[in-house]
Formats: sequence, structure tokens, C-alpha cells
Amino acid sequence: MAPSLKSARLFERASSLMPGGVNSPVRMFDPYPFFTKKAGGSKLHDVDGNKYIDYCMGYGAILFGHNYPPILEVVKGQLDSGTVFGTPTEAEVRLAELLTDSVPCAEMVRLSNSGAEATMHAIRLARGYTGRRRLVKFDGCYHGAHDSVLVKAGSGAASFGVPTSRGVPEETAKNTLVLPYNNVQALHQAFEKEGHGVAAIIVEPIIGNMGVILPSEGYLQELRKVANETGALLIFDEVITGFRIGLGGAQEYYGVKPDLATLGKVMGGGFPISAIVGKRKIMEAFSPVGEVYAAGTFSGNPVSVTAAIATLTELEKERSRLYRNLEKITAGLTANIMELFAGTKIEVHANSIASMFTIFFTRKPVINSETALSSDRSTFKKFHRALMKRGVFFPPSQFETCFVSASHSEEDLQSTVESVDSALKEL
Repeated sequence: MAPSLKSARLFERASSLMPGGVNSPVRMFDPYPFFTKKAGGSKLHDVDGNKYIDYCMGYGAILFGHNYPPILEVVKGQLDSGTVFGTPTEAEVRLAELLTDSVPCAEMVRLSNSGAEATMHAIRLARGYTGRRRLVKFDGCYHGAHDSVLVKAGSGAASFGVPTSRGVPEETAKNTLVLPYNNVQALHQAFEKEGHGVAAIIVEPIIGNMGVILPSEGYLQELRKVANETGALLIFDEVITGFRIGLGGAQEYYGVKPDLATLGKVMGGGFPISAIVGKRKIMEAFSPVGEVYAAGTFSGNPVSVTAAIATLTELEKERSRLYRNLEKITAGLTANIMELFAGTKIEVHANSIASMFTIFFTRKPVINSETALSSDRSTFKKFHRALMKRGVFFPPSQFETCFVSASHSEEDLQSTVESVDSALKEL
């Protein structure tokens, strides 16, 4: 690998202009991140001329590969017609039709711009629709950087939350009840005590923001049952899993239909867009029909909408082959990596599903945030650096997900396995 002199200089400049030198904390790693110049297919190219096999894939946003021609071509065509109008377009209607055809719970659609924005609007909608105040979330699930969900568990197994960020009022956090994921007993105990005041249960049906953590058998069905019994709405945050687990997301994969779902990442094909979808009677509480306000100048902008239409059209066309192939590739890659670790004394555990995987540096099976946090983060950092030196880029945190795309070739996969084998000698 070439010395990262340009990245070092750029980081020095950036640090004097942007807090920490980055515009999202997840992009930072020691001693400084490389700065990307371009991307194509499965590769990132930095400003120093280095090339990396990418398993970050825009934190899950890229499914077909960077700069996928069928998406870029339609977006370039749209640019000649305009970028933002402030008026409705026919493309918005077409995208809504595609979403309601694909996602099981989707009877109506409200477009927005980011996953955080979608979950914020969905929570407000649930509170407005039910007339209730409280929110249930799960330790280890991430739903964006807004006040109601920047909350961690307190000292009890099921407790009202405490802020994870300065600037979040304690009175806001106290309306969020944080439960351990995959714990049915804690779920029932919490709802026996507080269920009458809960507006919504929001959950990543497969956790992707603590590394990959899968729901235990019957757990999502139990969430659905509890919501039905107490009048709370069930919100699936499918910003990561939507269109990545399958065309219908985790709700189709597990056969559990939420009341509302939030979508993003893969949906935009590399462009910023998100959506709140759900039951008609609930969605109609959004203004201008109802009294729950949600708006945005760039919501439904024609560039992102055009990219989303192209993405969903490609997914529909390729779905039977694409998802089956991605799952096979991911399972094979994960198994090969774990076989290499088996020849060492390093304790690891792997979770994977569809085109998502995480290698946790712990001997414990990872089923929730507590077991994920048992991971040896210092060993992960060494592993991450060693892979980067060999041209393989995993997300720079133990608690993020690796993503495989349709552009990852057999050569990429073989090179990755060889790089892991070589990297293990540095651990």
C-alpha cells in the first residue's frame, strides 16, 4: 500500500474545519481515516492511489456495487429536467406504487431524506395516532441521531432510558423505555407495568448497528402479539434490512407484519432518500390529511426518487437470482474466515444473514448488546488495520456490519480470505 500522505494532510485540514475532522463519527478511526477519491463496483480508491475491497458499502446502502450503471444512467437523464421543484411529480407516485407492491405492511407512503428523519417522523406519527407518550426501544438498536432514541438502558433489566448524548433532555429520555433485545420475559414485565402508556415499540428486526444480531425464534412474533394486546404500534426500523434481506425486507423474511416501517439505504441506490410506510388508517394521521406534521424541502426530490425507482425495478427483475446468490456468497465467505480463525487461539464468533455479517472478537454467541459488548475491541482494531494494509476495508468499528454486494467477485472473495489469513499473523 502507498503511504497515506495526502489523507494525512487532508485530515489535518479537516480537523481545523470540522469537529474531529469528519462529518459523521463512524468515519473516524486511528490515527486518521483514508480519504476516498472514487469508487466503482466493489472497490474504493483513496487519494493516495490505494485500492480497497469494500465491505462497508456505504454502511449498507450499496447493494449492486458502487456507481451501478443502470441507476446512474436514469439519474443523469433526470438531471437535465431538474433537481428539486417543491411540487409533486409523477415519479413520486410511481415509487409509492413500487413500495406498496414490495413491502408487506405498506399501504401508504411518506417520503423523507434519511433513516434518522424517517424514524423521527414514524415515532411522532405513532404518538399522534395513539395519543400516548412512551416509546419502547431495545438496547443495541440504533434509530438515528434524534432525541427520543439517543437513549441507553439504565441500571435495571428494563428501565427508562438515560441520554447517550449531551444535549438530550432527561425528560425526553424518560419517555423511552429501553429493554434488552431477545428477552421475552423483560418484554412482558415491562408491558405489565407500563403497557397502557406505550405509543410504539420500535425495533431493528435484525440488529445491524451493533454488528449483526439476529432475532431469536419467535421473538418478533412476540413483539407483534404484545403490541396487539396493548394497543401499541409496532415499528420495524428496516433502514438497513429493507431491500437487503429480500425485496420485502425482514418483515417478509420472518413473516411478521408491523404497523409501520422505515426504509432507506439500499432503497436509494446510493442517493439520499428514505420512507415511512404502513397501514392506511395510521398513515392518514400525517398532515395534510391528519394532524401529525412531517415535511421536508427535499422529500421526494426527483433525483433521489428516480434513483429509487431504478433500484427497485432492478431488484424486482433480479430478485430470485440476486438474493439467493448474495446469501450463498456471504455464508461461504464467513465460513472461510471462521475456518482460518479456528487454527488460532483467538476467540471469535460470527453472525451472518443474507448479505450481512460481523466477526465478533468474543467466545460468546452474540444475541444482544451485552454479549456483543464482551468483544475485544483492541484486537478488532488490530485486525482492521492489518486488513487495510492488505487492501481490504471492513467498517472501522467492532459494532458495525460488513456488507457484501452483487459486485464482489470470486477474485475479491479469494483475495479477502488470503488477506485475513495473512492479517492473523499480526494479532
